[in-house]
Amino acid sequence: MPLLVLFNIGKIQAQDKWDLRRCVDYAMKNNISVMQADVQARIADLELEQSKKNKWPTASFTANAGGQFGRSISPTTNLYTTNNLFFNQFQLQGGAAIYNWGRLKNIQAAASFNAQAALIDIQKTANDIALSVASYYLQALAANEQVEISRIQISQTKAQYDITKKKVDAGALPELNLVELESQLATDSSNLVTAQGTFDQDVLALKAVLNLDMAVAFEIDTPPVETIPLQPLGDLQPDYVFNLASQNWAEQKAYQLRIKGSEKNIQANKALMYPSFSGFYGLGTTYNSLAQIPVDSFPFVNPDPVGTVKIDGVDYKVYNNDPFTIPVFGKQKYFDQINHNFSQNIGIGVTIPLLNNGNYRTSYERAKLDLENIKLQAAQARQTLQSNIYTAYSNAVSSMEKYNASTKAVASAQKAYDFALKRYDVGLLSTIDLLTNQNNLLRAKLEQLANHFDYVFKMKVLEFYKGQGVQF
Repeated sequence: MPLLVLFNIGKIQAQDKWDLRRCVDYAMKNNISVMQADVQARIADLELEQSKKNKWPTASFTANAGGQFGRSISPTTNLYTTNNLFFNQFQLQGGAAIYNWGRLKNIQAAASFNAQAALIDIQKTANDIALSVASYYLQALAANEQVEISRIQISQTKAQYDITKKKVDAGALPELNLVELESQLATDSSNLVTAQGTFDQDVLALKAVLNLDMAVAFEIDTPPVETIPLQPLGDLQPDYVFNLASQNWAEQKAYQLRIKGSEKNIQANKALMYPSFSGFYGLGTTYNSLAQIPVDSFPFVNPDPVGTVKIDGVDYKVYNNDPFTIPVFGKQKYFDQINHNFSQNIGIGVTIPLLNNGNYRTSYERAKLDLENIKLQAAQARQTLQSNIYTAYSNAVSSMEKYNASTKAVASAQKAYDFALKRYDVGLLSTIDLLTNQNNLLRAKLEQLANHFDYVFKMKVLEFYKGQGVQF
């Protein structure tokens, strides 16, 4: 295992407990979905950098060497030869865009908008993960509270069992009462095991969304649910929250940027259907092992007659007595050839699209449809956002009412249990009736607990849509 991983694991183990703030901060940096969004943003940034570099002039250098055999064209004389030779060539060439109806400029603008949208996608993903962490965290807190309630229930049943046992041993109560309490104690123990298993599963789910190794020691902070801050419901009216979310919601911002990028992409595709102008240049030279140049010369008089002349019927031979120079050839040196064969070219070219099977027109029309599709996606996302906010508000109100009702139910069940316990202590109530009241109180407390955490989470969802993230 790498040293860095061991260090991080040791650091996590050395720290105490994980509260909601720490869980959210860790998940927003280490969750796999967030890291994937970050990779996509870096890819978009690379595409933006490439779109900028597409405006730069191009240059390429080529060097090659080899041999020619048999009948071939000499690379220096451009004539056919049958001699074997060695050649060496160098070439530098390139070009630059001059005018293309703003195509490269629009491609860069589109890439810029897409890169900005990808950065916002990271924020959106991180916010979604924060809400997911809050959900798992609150589930774990609720499960932990259920564990504590089950332990209290066992403690109460055990105390009743001890009291009843003394009375049974004294002959004041029948043994059946003790058996009934033993059965209740076994049920309470089973409930505790179930609650503990639920808590462990919720902790594992929380570790998964945090992207923590399941083997790493992990303990969450379990503050009372009453200490979790909540904004007043009056500050979270759905129309007010939606107006804020429609302006600040990360997904809406990303869609607006992608719409702008798609508009630029339309212009870039349209430019393909018009003529474009570009410049080009080239430098090159070559070497031929058989290339020769004059290195010396010598005079020569031709001894052969160049013709005849007839005089008085007699043919006389005519000779050329003027000498002429015969050159002597030798191999041309390597760098002399490189310098002598050096060539240059520069110019301007125009590309006019005539027939290309309709590809450019299709790309242009496809770009317009892409824009229409993104606008529809943005409208759908806005509609979904509004629906989710109004639904979240309705759920929050319903959860608050359920919590208030369950709180009253707990108070009533507690009062009924207290009266039942007093009557049981003086022998005016059977064990079954006492256990019935005790179980009613347990169910009321568990329902109140579930409703309380559900209400807290529904309120956190509203706060989240308000654009302030998960409040702590």
